[in-house]
Amino acid sequence: MLRNNLRLLIIGYSDAEANLISSELAKLNSKFSYECAVDLTSIRSALYGLDPDVIISNHDAPSFHFKDALDLLKASGRDIPFIVYSRYSDETEALSAIHCGVHDYIHKGNAIRLVLAIERELKNVATRRAKLHAESQIYRLAYYDELTGLPKRNMFCEKVTEMLSKQADTNYIAAIYFIIFERLPYINSTYGYSTGDVLIQQLSYRLSVYTEKNCLLTRIEGSKFAYFNGEVTNTEDVENFADRIMLLTSTPFIIDNLEFYVTLKIGVCVYPTDGEEVTRLLANAENTLSDTKDLWRTNCKYYIKDIGEASSKRIKLENSLHKAIENNELVLHFQPIVDLQSGHIAGVEALARWNHPEFGLLLPDQFLSLAHETGVIIDIGKWVLRQACVNAKMWQDEGYDALSVSVNISTIELDQSQLINHVSEVLIETGLHSDLLMLEITESALMQDVELSNKALQGLKEMGVKLAVDNFGIGYSSLAHLKRLPLDALKIEYSFIRDMTKDQDSAEIIKAIIALARSLNLSVMAIGVETKEQFDFLSDTQCCSAQGYFFSKPINAENLFLLLEQRKTGTLA
Repeated sequence: MLRNNLRLLIIGYSDAEANLISSELAKLNSKFSYECAVDLTSIRSALYGLDPDVIISNHDAPSFHFKDALDLLKASGRDIPFIVYSRYSDETEALSAIHCGVHDYIHKGNAIRLVLAIERELKNVATRRAKLHAESQIYRLAYYDELTGLPKRNMFCEKVTEMLSKQADTNYIAAIYFIIFERLPYINSTYGYSTGDVLIQQLSYRLSVYTEKNCLLTRIEGSKFAYFNGEVTNTEDVENFADRIMLLTSTPFIIDNLEFYVTLKIGVCVYPTDGEEVTRLLANAENTLSDTKDLWRTNCKYYIKDIGEASSKRIKLENSLHKAIENNELVLHFQPIVDLQSGHIAGVEALARWNHPEFGLLLPDQFLSLAHETGVIIDIGKWVLRQACVNAKMWQDEGYDALSVSVNISTIELDQSQLINHVSEVLIETGLHSDLLMLEITESALMQDVELSNKALQGLKEMGVKLAVDNFGIGYSSLAHLKRLPLDALKIEYSFIRDMTKDQDSAEIIKAIIALARSLNLSVMAIGVETKEQFDFLSDTQCCSAQGYFFSKPINAENLFLLLEQRKTGTLA
């Protein structure tokens, strides 16, 4: 018995013959609909209009042959049982028709056999469709990211390899951009994985804005993405595209009425100079982010040829970093902070150095990023804070009781619930008065999670510690956020100081920051002051204090004490 509600397409028969076939099938008490078509035009129309479940075809008739209709079905790409129901009973004809691709050949008058053939072929169709669906699902799971719908790494590599293989132009270049959003683990642990998933989806949606024929995007894993850009033609194009990626996260992500600020790190390498295979290009681009040499802007680094040597050095650094504190290899240098109105040293900034037994004295940008990745930054931060307070108390005991010390707090440290207790313990242990300690946090770190930052800062403020925003001006903090945070000072980002005497925009930005700080009753510090012109400009604009090579490079505690003694009756200005 035929299943109900079948749609039959009966072709190559007259209306009377089609009615007769319908009557034969109706005797089996089945509910079905059918349409009759004779020529190819009407067959094509019925094929898409009726969307038939089964096609019952005549074998041969005036102006009609089943092969033409079968070819039409094949061309459509549709999987529909095609059964010849013919008055010809010749076995040769039947075998020939099946060889052409029909699903069965039934002698006319055998309605029961026709029904059995229809049921059998419908089951076969269902099996084939289920198999195709399963294969499609397997393919999608294998090649496409389930959360974002973006191609996975394997699909990305296949497509990029294919694109590169078609390039005959020996001058052709392309770029790989390896992108990392580092705050995802924190967001997952604080707000839950569902929030983290939504953030990744929103980020991938923004990144997808640049995907096109010659620009592909993939989600590597977690919060790691990569672009292939085959439209770049020179170094400027490569850099401009990195800028465009950065701008995609210039506005916050809104999830359940919460604002999340995303900062990206991008590693870039160029085909073919930095590698000819996509896997090598991806590896090189990623390795630039673990290299200690900052080759371009704050959050974007470019591949260098000696990356193999740099990677080897990095492994050695990582292996020895865990024992740096234990082996007394870390040292503190201090850079004076000068009051621009009086010219006196008002404070110092504590800066960590690593006296490595093999590589010599290493600056912070040569090991702090590695410390962040390995988690050693927390121990280093604790060591720096304690040593800075010990030295500040020593200076206080020597009569420099107004000399404050500034210590940088990393993003990871700010997230630690023990930070407030640790700061309190160090102050009690060293005997340093809390108002002589200033903690500096970068603007981007504060804006990652304003609510959590505010809570941590309030706790520090309650114990009397002073708080400053470092690198102010390049992040995305709003006036509303600044008003909420219990801050004491803003430190203007170095790039503005560097350019202010030759770039009017930088000069105006500095004036605006100073005016903003004054309106919020905050002091303003400038970093990286190197020339008399910069000093004069900052003094004229009533910037409160400054530090930089114009006054003094970072020096060890002994030399700083000598400098303080020399300046008892003089100034640095």
